Amino acid sequence: MPAYTDKQKPLQKQLGWCLDRRDPQFIQSLMPIWEWLYYHYFHVQTSGWEHIPSHKKVLFVGSHNGGLAAPDMFMMMYDWFQRYGVQRPVYGLMHPTMWKVVPPVAEAAAKVGAVVAHPKMAIAALRSGASVLVYPGGAQDVFRPHSLRNKIYFANRHGFIKLALREEVPIVPVVSTGAHDTLIVLAECYKIVQQLHNWGMPWLFGIDPEVFPIYLGLPWGLALGPLPNIPLPKPIHTRVCPPIVFERYGRQAACDREYVHACYELVRSKMQQELDNLVKMS
Repeated sequence: MPAYTDKQKPLQKQLGWCLDRRDPQFIQSLMPIWEWLYYHYFHVQTSGWEHIPSHKKVLFVGSHNGGLAAPDMFMMMYDWFQRYGVQRPVYGLMHPTMWKVVPPVAEAAAKVGAVVAHPKMAIAALRSGASVLVYPGGAQDVFRPHSLRNKIYFANRHGFIKLALREEVPIVPVVSTGAHDTLIVLAECYKIVQQLHNWGMPWLFGIDPEVFPIYLGLPWGLALGPLPNIPLPKPIHTRVCPPIVFERYGRQAACDREYVHACYELVRSKMQQELDNLVKMS
């Protein structure tokens, strides 16, 4: 079955296919690999898992790090499955471009629990009783310059707040240190490359990316553009933070722009405080 790549299927079938592709046996087969990376490559330390409500769905909100490899995300997934087993579902939102550009990767990601980053997909996953993991900053966050490695950056995207309010679920922040040292982002040059494109330079593979970083890392040495990377073996420390519960929920709250923005700032500021504390401990 091909990965989610087009608009030919009705949206409801696309949503159902992505949810149905989660494969606990496939996840179990990856656990030994993740275990080795967890203990021997990244030497992960973790804390705060007691903050996750028992048998209750939540919206995990994370800060993305470390390029397309995003090692802190995979190490958190290992923690989840190690603690709760591969049968307890959690779905992660993955950028639609990934489903179009690298179908084999998308196929494997879907088996682990990745779903296309679309509001209706997130709602379907939550209403199935599962928790959902979202990284609002997306590519701009995962490739932010190394000088901003200890900053929470959501690219001013408020959709995750509207989702939590509409579906009446608490937000559980997830922060980490170390993962953004697994590659060194020197600069972000999207605006310059966009101008070159306007002058006639085609995009690689015909796809307009959200970012165009220059970074140092494996296997390229010096890389130009959002290329996949092999993360350097740097220690990672992850923390699951206390749930954030808002004063108001429901559709009316989700449609109130000022309230949505206030909730956004609350989450961002609390996550920055948690990250600052984690940096001091690391």
